[in-house]
Amino acid sequence: MFLRNTWYVAGWSKDYDRSLKAETLLGENIVFYRTQDGVPVALEDACPHRKLPLSKGNLKGDTVECGYHGLTFDCRGACVASPTQPDLLPKKAIVKSYPVVDRYRLLWIWMGDPEKADPDTIFPIENFDDPTWGYTDGGELEIGCNYLWIVDNLLDPSHVAWVHVTSFAGGGTDGTPLDVEKTDRGVVVSRWIYDQPASPYYAGLVKFEGNCDRKQHYEMCFPAIGLNRSIYTPAGTGGPDKPPVEKTYVNISYNFMTPIDADRSKYIWFQHRNTDPDDKAVSEQMNAGAVMAFNEDREVLEAVHEGMKHKATPNIDLGLDAGAKLFRRALDKRIEAERE
Repeated sequence: MFLRNTWYVAGWSKDYDRSLKAETLLGENIVFYRTQDGVPVALEDACPHRKLPLSKGNLKGDTVECGYHGLTFDCRGACVASPTQPDLLPKKAIVKSYPVVDRYRLLWIWMGDPEKADPDTIFPIENFDDPTWGYTDGGELEIGCNYLWIVDNLLDPSHVAWVHVTSFAGGGTDGTPLDVEKTDRGVVVSRWIYDQPASPYYAGLVKFEGNCDRKQHYEMCFPAIGLNRSIYTPAGTGGPDKPPVEKTYVNISYNFMTPIDADRSKYIWFQHRNTDPDDKAVSEQMNAGAVMAFNEDREVLEAVHEGMKHKATPNIDLGLDAGAKLFRRALDKRIEAERE
């Protein structure tokens, strides 16, 4: 069901501290904490004795003590203390540990074979350290749907014309043809829309007056990372073969989907723009607009999940589903290869 030998976003780094935090990711129960030096740790949230969640125990130094009989585990999941039989540590008292890394303000977790976990393969955030770029605080939602419905949504530029009328919609979003491209890291669905007013979300953010040429670049990367690049440039200056002009506005929305289980997903995002790096008011305005739009998506996607899970008649596909279908096929191949 899930690709495991890859990095997922567990959450925002700031939300993991010197306390035991229980979460479920990809159907596995995990307890997170930080060592006294601030290093993140992730362990299976179950004592091997009677499976009491370790998150119900105690953090002692850099180890976790089970709240039932005191079995104690280090950061690697090895048992280092057994109070009821101090001279005989149980050989099978081992809990699974997960590689975790702080990067880009996010905590990343590797859900597969720990021997294959290479931090250099964490999804790159371009321009993250560029001081001329600004970013929003971002946010996090739990959505009651399978993560692939969110993936489909983020590979569908057309839905904005109906779901996001007051935010991301705009002239041409309902019918301009889409270009679909398969890449080494996923799928890109994109299009240029010419000589139209900016969408409501961007109207006060672009640095020029009048109509614009607009590019919608919706990219989905394995395992489920969406990169939505919005490019706005004065009318007549945009297009696939034209270089950016001085007032070209670029905003990239990074969207990280991590399955909780088959019916729930964690959705984390932030926006990264090529202007106003220190303007908190702009960041707050963008963040508020994104929160509103993503809650609109949540309402639709939770209903889609229920409708598709309990459908009484067959569903159909439309032309706009081409990118999502291509990504799902490529992801299925990777999952199958991993199983083999």
